[in-house]
Amino acid sequence: MFVKVFIRRPIKEGKDSQAFSLLKKLRSNALNHQGYISGETLVSTDDPKEMMVISIWQSLEDWENWKESKARKEIDDRLIEIQNRPTSYRTYTSSKYRISVKKGFPDALG
Repeated sequence: MFVKVFIRRPIKEGKDSQAFSLLKKLRSNALNHQGYISGETLVSTDDPKEMMVISIWQSLEDWENWKESKARKEIDDRLIEIQNRPTSYRTYTSSKYRISVKKGFPDALG
């Protein structure tokens, strides 16, 4: 079961180049992290200051380990400084079951 993570980042005016550079560093570092499959960065056609990063992980646990890693947090802190609002995160899976990492068993999606 793989997990797609949608990360929305509202970037301050004029900071898009800096944001792309930092996002590129994040992706480069993620390549060396267990469970990372791929990622892409999109820019909203409605609001060019809003970026969406979509990353794919082998498991929710792999994503959560990366999200909490020191390597990621250092770059993320720099991104937060150039954002208008906090980052929002959503995770999805293609399976009709999701694995509850905290509970250790599958939960049926209803």
